[in-house]
Amino acid sequence: MAQFFLSLLFISFTICGFSTNVESRSRARAYLESQCKSTRYPDLCVQTLLPYVTKRGLPSSQLQAQLSLASCLSIARFTKTYMSMVAKKFNETNNSGVYQAMEECMHQINDGVKQITLSFKELQQMGKDGYQNFLWHESNVQTWVSAALTDVTTCVDGISGDGISDREKAMIQARIMKLKQLASNSLALFTRFTSRYRAAHGIKIP
Repeated sequence: MAQFFLSLLFISFTICGFSTNVESRSRARAYLESQCKSTRYPDLCVQTLLPYVTKRGLPSSQLQAQLSLASCLSIARFTKTYMSMVAKKFNETNNSGVYQAMEECMHQINDGVKQITLSFKELQQMGKDGYQNFLWHESNVQTWVSAALTDVTTCVDGISGDGISDREKAMIQARIMKLKQLASNSLALFTRFTSRYRAAHGIKIP
């Protein structure tokens, strides 16, 4: 657990040291646009990764997947806190129907946070403990991120009811949709990384 949080802390601190001029940032954007073509939300993908470009180089495919998952986890935690606040509001107004919907959604978001956390920790180990374990790690990450994506999608679909104003519903859905999009992009970038890694090291899927 300590190593996991140190990894996140390292990523956060690294951002502070990044500095690029207009020309290099333009090249970086072009590079990331090519890297993000495999994602379903390429604009968000570029927006997520661009702050991590340094004068020393561009993020590798593995680092792209790690950064995307770290961003996804950060948004998932923020969304969980936000949903808890919204649920508390509806509970205080005795709107039991909406409160139950919020509680169910919050439960799904919480599951998503756990699954993305496990995925990030698993991704950190890939390539460090031998090629024979690579496929096992890959399967775990794909399973957990896919499950998180399913949970978030279910949460979005469950936000309805007359007790929620259109404005509140839009605000809730916007936050959850961003989480869904980040999870989707993270899965695509991870798949891209693992495909390249397996090809480079001759790892074949049984």
